[in-house]
Amino acid sequence: MNVSATAGQAQGERGLAERLGLKAGQVVQEVGWDEDSDEALRQSIEELTGNELVDEEYEDVVDVVLLWWRDGDGDLFDALSDAMTALADGGQIWLLTPKAGRDGHVEPSDIGEDATTAGLSQTSSVSAARDWSGTRLVAPKARR
Repeated sequence: MNVSATAGQAQGERGLAERLGLKAGQVVQEVGWDEDSDEALRQSIEELTGNELVDEEYEDVVDVVLLWWRDGDGDLFDALSDAMTALADGGQIWLLTPKAGRDGHVEPSDIGEDATTAGLSQTSSVSAARDWSGTRLVAPKARR
């Protein structure tokens, strides 16, 4: 069923970003965008945070990295390692992968293995959008 955006639906779209635990004022860096990326989720994030998504060229720290990833995109470990360099202390990576049965699906075991190798902990998984699953990854707290 295809529904056009209405005022009532805007709240539902905002709910997509809320499902990811995002908050107003956060800076979200988007990596791996392609034509198959979910526009409703992207708009929801911008609406909730009040900021436009920043791209890979952004040179300051970010609160969240939104990493769109498909099987065949390359080395996930390298992508996660690169994503961590932009994260502020306490930041998180949302790894978005196509749901099971969709083109480009990434096996959860591969995500877990590469995340652990990159020094990240997997804290939760959500249905992020119609065709995308989201896996929340966080770096261990900095040792003092």
